[in-house]
Amino acid sequence: MLLATIADNRNPSSMASSFRSRRLNLFKGFVAALPKPVRILDIGGTPEFWENAGFDAHDVSITLLNLETVICTIPNIQSIAGDATNLSAFADNSFDIAFSNSVIEHLFSFENQQKMALEALRVSTHHFIQTPNFWFPIEPHWVFPFFQYFPAIIKIVLTRNFNLGHLKKSTSWAQAKRQVEEIQLLSKSEMKKLFPSSKIWEEKLFTLTKCFVAHNF
Repeated sequence: MLLATIADNRNPSSMASSFRSRRLNLFKGFVAALPKPVRILDIGGTPEFWENAGFDAHDVSITLLNLETVICTIPNIQSIAGDATNLSAFADNSFDIAFSNSVIEHLFSFENQQKMALEALRVSTHHFIQTPNFWFPIEPHWVFPFFQYFPAIIKIVLTRNFNLGHLKKSTSWAQAKRQVEEIQLLSKSEMKKLFPSSKIWEEKLFTLTKCFVAHNF
C-alpha cells in the first residue's frame, strides 16, 4: 500500500506519478518550441510511457532503444535493440532529442555512465536525461530509507531475502549481488561531470532534491 501511494508510477494517484507529470510538462514545453517534425531517441523507454504522456502526434517520431526490442503498435514509435553505452549505429546529430528516464543509474559503473552520456550528446542536438539523486533519503528502487548508504554486503543480504520496493527478492546470492552492483545513483557533482555544459534541473520534494535532469534547452 505504501509503495502504491508513494513510488508506483502505474498508479496515477501516487506521488511518483505526480512528479513524473510535472517533469513531462517541463519536457513538453521544450519540445513545443522546436521546429517540427521532432525526432526523439528514448534510451531505455517504453511505448506505454509515451502513450500515457500523450506523444502520439504525427509531428513527433520516437525511437525506443533497449537491450531487446519491445512490442510497439503506435505508428510514430519504433523499437530497436541496442546498448546505451554504444550508439555507433547512429551518426552525429541523428536525433533532435536524446531522452532518458531513470536509466543512467543502471549501468554498473561511472565509466559506463560516461559512455552513455557522451553517446547521448553525440547523437542528438538536444538532451533531457533524468536520474534519481544519490542524496535523497529514500532509495527509489528498493524504496527503503538510506539503502544506498549501506555497505554492499548488507544491501545484498536484504535483496536476497526480502521483496523491497520495485524489486522482488533475488533467487540467488549472485543475482542479488548483480542487482546491487547494477544500480549506481548519481550526485549533482557527478551529473555535472557527465554533462559539463548542461543545465542541471532539480526536482524538489519540499526542500530535498529528489532527482536531476541534465538538459540543454
